[in-house]
Amino acid sequence: MFYQKNSVEVLNDLDSNLTGLTQEESKLRLEKYGCNALQEKSKTPTWRLFLENFKDPLVIILLIAAMTQVFLGDTVESIIIFTVLVINAVLGVVQTKKAESSLDSLKKLSVPEAKVIRNNQKLTISSQELVPGDIVILEAGDYVPADGRIIESQTLKVIEGMLTGESEPVLKNTDAINEECALGDQKNMVFSGSMVVYGRATFVVTSTGMNTEVGKIADLLESAGNKQTPLQEKLDDFGKKLGIAIVFLAGFIFALEIFRGKDLMNSFMFAIAIAVAAIPEALTSIVTIVLASGTNIMAKKQSIIRKLPAVETLGSTSVICTDKTGTLTQNKMTVVETYLYGPDSDKFNGFEYNKNYDFLNVEDTISSHSNEIAVAGCMLQERYLNLSSILCNDSDVNEEGIEIGDPTEVALINYAQKYDLDYKSIREECLRIAEIPFDSDRKLMTTVNSIDGQNIMFTKGAPDVIFSRCKYAIKCDEILEMSDEILDEYKKVNENFSNRALRVLAFAYKKVSDEFEPTLDDENDLILIGLMAMIDPPREEVFKAVEEAKSSGIKTIMITGDHKTTAAAIAREIGIMEKDDLALTGKELDSLDDTELDSKLERISVYARVSPENKIRIVKAWQKKGKVTAMTGDGVNDAPALKQANIGIGMGSGTEVAKDASAMVLVDDNFATIVNAIEVGRTVYSNIKKSITYLFSGNLGGIISILFAVFAGWANPFTTIQLLFINLVTDSLPAIALGFEKPEKNTMNKPPRDPNESILCKDTLKVVLTRGSIIGIVTILAQYIGMQTSDALGAAMAFSTITLSRIIQTFAARSNSETICSLGFTSNKYALGAVIVCLAMFSTTLLPFMRGIFAIPSVFEIQNLAICFGLAVLATICMEISKLFKR
Repeated sequence: MFYQKNSVEVLNDLDSNLTGLTQEESKLRLEKYGCNALQEKSKTPTWRLFLENFKDPLVIILLIAAMTQVFLGDTVESIIIFTVLVINAVLGVVQTKKAESSLDSLKKLSVPEAKVIRNNQKLTISSQELVPGDIVILEAGDYVPADGRIIESQTLKVIEGMLTGESEPVLKNTDAINEECALGDQKNMVFSGSMVVYGRATFVVTSTGMNTEVGKIADLLESAGNKQTPLQEKLDDFGKKLGIAIVFLAGFIFALEIFRGKDLMNSFMFAIAIAVAAIPEALTSIVTIVLASGTNIMAKKQSIIRKLPAVETLGSTSVICTDKTGTLTQNKMTVVETYLYGPDSDKFNGFEYNKNYDFLNVEDTISSHSNEIAVAGCMLQERYLNLSSILCNDSDVNEEGIEIGDPTEVALINYAQKYDLDYKSIREECLRIAEIPFDSDRKLMTTVNSIDGQNIMFTKGAPDVIFSRCKYAIKCDEILEMSDEILDEYKKVNENFSNRALRVLAFAYKKVSDEFEPTLDDENDLILIGLMAMIDPPREEVFKAVEEAKSSGIKTIMITGDHKTTAAAIAREIGIMEKDDLALTGKELDSLDDTELDSKLERISVYARVSPENKIRIVKAWQKKGKVTAMTGDGVNDAPALKQANIGIGMGSGTEVAKDASAMVLVDDNFATIVNAIEVGRTVYSNIKKSITYLFSGNLGGIISILFAVFAGWANPFTTIQLLFINLVTDSLPAIALGFEKPEKNTMNKPPRDPNESILCKDTLKVVLTRGSIIGIVTILAQYIGMQTSDALGAAMAFSTITLSRIIQTFAARSNSETICSLGFTSNKYALGAVIVCLAMFSTTLLPFMRGIFAIPSVFEIQNLAICFGLAVLATICMEISKLFKR
């Protein structure tokens, strides 16, 4: 591993040196390694996507039926069937064309130009021309063009959040690392797509193109594939089983008719009628529309659905794997604790500053032997803690409110502004006259500022380093010599802060002469002021959201690139991690085989310092247990797991890669929004089941009617056009309207549904059988009454009764337990409107010029229609009575 070798060894391994490659050598390597760009794999052509929609067993049956109609000379019915199938196929292509463009987004991260050294000359070239062994120069504001090992660095700070998920700049160095470590801990490496925010450096390219860390993620995105949602799997499985049953039933009817001596054409017509009656032709379109209605609801709640089936998947989600930074937390370092030593020091843990306090006009008297400063009418520690945090600080906030600089230093500025301190005025009046920049070796930063004609040196840095350099400490308004008692108290407080995963800075100062030029040796004999502790705090709404998820039977797991201690502390605070739960690092996870991971999986609530491969493994482990897993994330490092998960949830402020790999995007980056989305998802799935129950109840009624006619020796009660009219026209609107039902009571107090549960589970199947049987019986009765006059009238009355029954049962289908009276006829205005429209559409079949198309004889009059309507109402009443028996 390059990070485990010193720079000389790395240069030797890559056959390079500080003067750079020659132009000839770079050309040879470019031919060998290829361009420094991500490869894009070929996409499925549109024509193939279109044809794939005709693989469905139910579609194949309808194609056979349509071709049979052509063979029999009935072109009108065949054209109708073909038209329906083509429309469904076009809808399928449109949906598929919305597929993820993750690789395209990854390519946007590539840098157009790079500054390199070749032949001992500094050149600017296209980043795609970089090759392993190239010497590249980085400066603040640059994007890193390839992966590489740093060979020279001047306080280089890089944001690697797009890979690690953490927004905090990483201070880089050139030191070799002896032990194996995660990507986020490789301080001597830089990675393609990262951004330089401070300093400069020179590095040697170690990997380009698909061999970079970003390239590996691109490969993971391809290998993750496209996961089917539970609903898609169930519909596919159900379609296959239904197709087999329909073929068997249609074949049986055909054989029976031939055996009974019927002619070939009539036998075919009965078989086709059974097939068309059984197949819910509009099911796919109806499910799509109901899912789309869910997306509109979610959009109003700050959730953008990129893939329609994701709406339903949310309803069955049982595990949420969530990133920490920016998702559970505010992605903003914030000062949450301060400590000043003294008898009343407790009151300064988060003290409020005096807004009217004048920092600059205070008369100080300087004691020559101890640098003691006596402050009139104020707390010395308070004043100097504020001054040191503002003056020994390079961050700023511009006129547009954009924060500039290291997030830790920005937190200090925000803390000052919180208490109405005008830090810019303070800096203008306390001019900086000298400084020693921060570096990782000494872990300190020092500035010298002129305050009221005196030069004061302020130093901030790691507490243990500051403690070792302080000879004095402030206690209230006194300057005391550092004692074991004072030092122990500070160490105790610092340990307490650290155990709570707070990032701690210590502040110190001393008076210096007017001509003073600070050196590293001068960072001694300091006066200790106090401590400031900060953290990226949880979002306020996260606490309630995690608790609501828990009460809904959903386990929340934190997956982060941060340190384990910090991650575990946040997880405990917001309720993700409980008493006996575990926290693992990516390295610890790698040490577990699949069996060990499976045994501990349900107890692990936090994963820290993880790689993209780790994230995919975690998601797969939960999926192996049969759990529908959601994954939230905002960085490039999250993208493969977002795609692997049953539902990927990207953040609106996240990278385009993460959003493109997601099925759903949270506009407000709010974890709490997920809980709202899950409620909508559960409601949508419940409504889809209502629509499916409604469709299959009507279809079963038609099958029962046809089968009875076959065995009774009656005429076929329905033509193909009549069945298509019922299935595509009068059934579609009510089924869609059922998708707009409001959430049922206690929707979020139930555990997630079993993803293996069949669409037609035991309870749903009972409802379908009951309602289908009722519709079939009244249809048979109607045909029998009409047959007393003629077979044509009997068939017309059967068609009218089954159509009206299926329309009116819309009211009963709104709930499997609640009656129409308790729900109210107008509580779902869409359902009421659908019934009215469908009744109007049915009435058109009775118009003189339409009767021939729908085989309605002239003898079918108003009294026959009244009988059919009465039977339809009777059917709905029977359905309502069955609910009472169910209770």
